[in-house]
Amino acid sequence: MSQATGPLNLRALRVFEAVAQHGSFSRAAEVLAMSQPAVSLQIRQLETELGVTLFNGPQRSRLSDAGRELLQHARIIAAQVRAAEEALAGYGSEPGRGQRGHRGLLHLGVVSTAHYFAPRLMHAFNQLHPEVRLKLTVAKRGEVLAMLGEHQLDIAISGYPPSESDLEATSFARHPHCIVAHPANPLALRKRLRWADLRDEHFIFREPGSATRQFLEQLLQSQAIQVRAGLELAGNETIKQAVMCGMGISFLSAHTFQVELQAGMMVVLDVIDMPKTIDWCFVQRRDTVLSGVPAAFRDFVIAEGAHWSACRTS
Repeated sequence: MSQATGPLNLRALRVFEAVAQHGSFSRAAEVLAMSQPAVSLQIRQLETELGVTLFNGPQRSRLSDAGRELLQHARIIAAQVRAAEEALAGYGSEPGRGQRGHRGLLHLGVVSTAHYFAPRLMHAFNQLHPEVRLKLTVAKRGEVLAMLGEHQLDIAISGYPPSESDLEATSFARHPHCIVAHPANPLALRKRLRWADLRDEHFIFREPGSATRQFLEQLLQSQAIQVRAGLELAGNETIKQAVMCGMGISFLSAHTFQVELQAGMMVVLDVIDMPKTIDWCFVQRRDTVLSGVPAAFRDFVIAEGAHWSACRTS
């Protein structure tokens, strides 16, 4: 055991994590502002002292089983070090000086639909804590939750509380969804539409696996109705373009079409019992006690998130 304590210093783990993340010794060297030979030497020394092979393949770009095991621990350690640094950054260097404003880096991950309001939320938080540096990653729901679970993100914002037992979610706002159409669609002039009135419309679906698609399928099942699947497209922006071309109607998050609604390029159909809503959730790992910047952002989101994520539905 004593032999293993030497190589597992923070510098060695940071170099290893960078190579594992980027899949390249040269790219890791660029990110770390090191020479490639220095990175290679650090990895060789780590492997020699631990007595394992961390990377396989012709270019040494693929993690071994031992490498994957070490990467999990390296990310946990790095996350705890960042949390400690951020917590201590709030204290002055002089004895008795007490706390000062929050400082440090906050890496937030959000699902694609949340990126329509996440910058406003982050900007408002940054106005209160100008010394905080912010990083935003936008990805599919499954990718965001996986990154959070693997300690690649500090916190996340997602719809639907996650089912993963290692993640904890707190609702902070409602997330409305509507049926949208081209302004010239005859249904745009009708009031109190029933779901049955939509049966013959060409419906544009999100791709399978998206939260929006999942929500729509649940609604259709609850209404015991089938609609005509005219198109299946990936991403909100592509679907909006198809709706604005008159190719069909679609079920979308209200966050996605605020600009188009205001410009009169798209309308929300007046369907009974619409819009339908789910929750926006602040998501964190259960094994991490938030402090410093992440804790401050969590408190801000819970208190102010509903305001900064508000949107029109008509």
